[in-house]
Amino acid sequence: MMPFAIHAGLMFDGKSVSGPTTVFVEDGRITGVDTSGALPPEGMALADLGPEAFLMPGLVDPHMHLGFNAGPDPVTSFTTSDDAELLAWMRTAAGRALQAGVTTVRDLGDRDYLALTLGAESERNPGRGPEILAAGPPITTPGGHCHFMGGTAEGATALRAAVRERHERGCAVVKIMLSGGLMTPGSAPHEAQYSLADLRIVVDEAHRLGLPVAAHAHGTPAIRDALAAGVDSIEHATFMTADGVDADPALLAAIAESDVFVSLTTGIAPGDSTPVLPPEVAKRVQAVHEAFRNLYERGARIVRGTDAGIAQLKPHDVLPYAIAQSTADGPSPLEALASATGLAAEACGVADRKGRIAVGADADLLVVTGNPLDDLDRLRDVRAVFRAGVRVR
Repeated sequence: MMPFAIHAGLMFDGKSVSGPTTVFVEDGRITGVDTSGALPPEGMALADLGPEAFLMPGLVDPHMHLGFNAGPDPVTSFTTSDDAELLAWMRTAAGRALQAGVTTVRDLGDRDYLALTLGAESERNPGRGPEILAAGPPITTPGGHCHFMGGTAEGATALRAAVRERHERGCAVVKIMLSGGLMTPGSAPHEAQYSLADLRIVVDEAHRLGLPVAAHAHGTPAIRDALAAGVDSIEHATFMTADGVDADPALLAAIAESDVFVSLTTGIAPGDSTPVLPPEVAKRVQAVHEAFRNLYERGARIVRGTDAGIAQLKPHDVLPYAIAQSTADGPSPLEALASATGLAAEACGVADRKGRIAVGADADLLVVTGNPLDDLDRLRDVRAVFRAGVRVR
C-alpha cells in the first residue's frame, strides 16, 4: 500500500483533542502524526477531509454477537441456519459495524468457531470488516445459557479441556456463562451456573495460556464470584436478583478498587418506533442504571459493549448510540469517547495498536462531521472510515 496522509480540522487521539492534524499512513499503520496544521509534502497522496472533519480512532465494541441477526427471533435463526448461511449473515453484520466506524469487535459467542473464520477473512481483506477478537462458543453448563452454541463443559477436566481447545484454535478470549440469561428458556439470569471453584479452574487455565477471561454475569452472586476469581472483564453486571436488583455497596466498591473491566451492554438503536424492552429488563432498568452510576462515581473501569445482534433494537451498528446514551450514567462526552476507543482496546488486550492515534498504531480511523464532544450524536454522521489504512467509507 502506497503511503498517504489524512488531514482533518480536529483530532481525538484516544485521550485528548487537538486542532488541525495530518496523520500519515503506510502499510496499514500510522507512521506520523503532525498537529501543527501543516499539509503533507507536495506529491504525497492526501485525503483532505476538511475543517469540519473530526478524526478519531476507530470504535471498539468489546461485546458483540455477529452470529445473531438482530431480528425478532435471533436464536431460532442462529440454530436453524447451516454454517454457510450463518457465515454469510456474519459477513453482513461485520460490514454493517465497519460502516458505522466500529473497526474492532470482540465476538463473545458464536457457533463452530465461525467468528475465527470470518476474522481470518477480515485479516486478508480489511476493507470488508472489522478486526474480530473471537471467543468461540462460550463455556456453559449442559442446558445452560446459550448451550445451543455448543460450548457445554462440566467438571474440572472438561473445563480445562474447553479452555485449551480455545487456545489451540486461536481464540483471543475465553467467555464463560457464569450466570443464566434471558435468551435461553429455563435459564435464570440471577442464578449462578458455575461454582467459584469451577470458575477458578477456568481462570487459572486461561491465564496460564495467556488468555483473558470474560464472564457473563447478571446476578449478584455471579458478579461476586467473578471478582473473587480474578476474571478480566465482567459482562453486563446488572446485579439481578429473582425480583429486582441488589447492588451491594461493598461489592461496588470492591469492583471499583480492582483492575477488572466492567462491560455494560445497554445501548439501543431507536429505529422507526420506540424500542420495547423485555418485561424482565424493563422493571429493573432504573435500579440497574443507579448501580452503573455508582460504579462510575467510584471510578470503576467501565467500557460499553453492546450485545449487538441479540434483539431488533441492537443492530450491529448500535455502538454510536450506546456511546451517546452512556452519559446518562455519569461519564462526560470525553470520557465516553475514551471508553469506546482507548479503554475498550485495553479491555480487549489490543491497546498497543488499537483505540489510539499514534505512531505504530493500526490505521483504524473514524472521521465524523463536527465535534462529537459538543453532541455525541455526531458519531453517526460518518464522513470516512479507514480499516488498516483501507478507506471503506
